[in-house]
Amino acid sequence: MSLPDMQPDEITGEYQEHTLTYHDQSSRRIFVTEIETPYPDGHLIVSRTNPEGYITHLNDSFVEMSGYSRQELINAPHYILRHPDMPAAAFQDLWQTVTSGKKWNGYVKNLRKDGGFYWVYATVIPNIRKNSVVSYTSVRRKPARKKIEHYASLYKTMLSSEHSA
Repeated sequence: MSLPDMQPDEITGEYQEHTLTYHDQSSRRIFVTEIETPYPDGHLIVSRTNPEGYITHLNDSFVEMSGYSRQELINAPHYILRHPDMPAAAFQDLWQTVTSGKKWNGYVKNLRKDGGFYWVYATVIPNIRKNSVVSYTSVRRKPARKKIEHYASLYKTMLSSEHSA
């Protein structure tokens, strides 16, 4: 499934245009602003995907933070939230970890439907039945500001080396 391009009339504020190509070789035109939506205290974002990474369940906090409707998110690939500031290596590490049956934790900058972004501390857990991964559950919490600053800088460095490779 390829995602439709983002539409400029849905973006809040000044934006930069990017084209992202995903691991499945699909690509999408996105519009990115510098507007951060602060993660609300006391909320957890929870979602479940099938083994291919398509969203099958989600909570209201996911809908609220992403800016998408529940209908737009269900059956969409989780990479609908992929922000261009996230290096591919971070997602490669996530997938290598969870497909091997292990829990993954990390800091992720997500793209909102309106072009803005929000940071999360994510935990992704493979759900295993009869020795096979049947789905993944992701729980996201509010990250510490110092950690966001650290990972924003680290990811910039990783992206520069990805682009120069």
